[in-house]
Amino acid sequence: MEFNKENLPKHIAIIMDGNRRWAKEKGIKPTLGHKEGAKTLEKIVRYANKIGIKHMTVYAFSTENWKRTEEEVSALMLLLQSYLEDFAKKADTENIRIKFLGDTTALPKGMHKSINNCLEKTKNNTGITFNIALNYGGRLELVRAVKIISQKVKNNELNIEEINEDIISNELYTAGQPDPDLVIRTSGELRLSNFLPWQIVYSELLFIKKYWPDFDEQDLDNAIVEYQKRKRNFGAS
Repeated sequence: MEFNKENLPKHIAIIMDGNRRWAKEKGIKPTLGHKEGAKTLEKIVRYANKIGIKHMTVYAFSTENWKRTEEEVSALMLLLQSYLEDFAKKADTENIRIKFLGDTTALPKGMHKSINNCLEKTKNNTGITFNIALNYGGRLELVRAVKIISQKVKNNELNIEEINEDIISNELYTAGQPDPDLVIRTSGELRLSNFLPWQIVYSELLFIKKYWPDFDEQDLDNAIVEYQKRKRNFGAS
């Protein structure tokens, strides 16, 4: 199935769901499901960059994920750190720019070095902007933006009457980037799980039954074709 290269979504957001269920069905540890999911992510980002997608945001670790077992969270953090260190090298050579959405200050110290390394090594790249939502929660992002704007009002840097959608958007983690045109969630779940609530109000939503480790380039092609079939009115008739 081929898509129209002249009508690509500028920004694709993905809720990468199903790693643990994929592992459970195969009778292996959840950490192995997350490892396969990481391999899928690298493959999909590289392919998205190749076909000309300009922005991609993935939900890697939510603020709610801390509720999982200590063993799984620790394993996830180690996997993410290893992934970032390895991917920074490849991303740099493939012209991929990495950014992070979320409160990364709350992550383990070892992660900070890996995050800063990714940011520094890829900051001048001009290909796809790859946003990794890490310790991210959509409502907390909005609370953070409100606090920043409130402080500006308090400091007489901004009048209340001047607050509009652009002012709010400029204080979000995605400031300067277009809102997602397409949101994909794998595993068959039909919810958005506190993911980019401000940014996706007009996004096209696509829910796929396949678990994330099994998601491949053809699935992304099919998602783009489905996106291109839809008529986007943005509230008009």
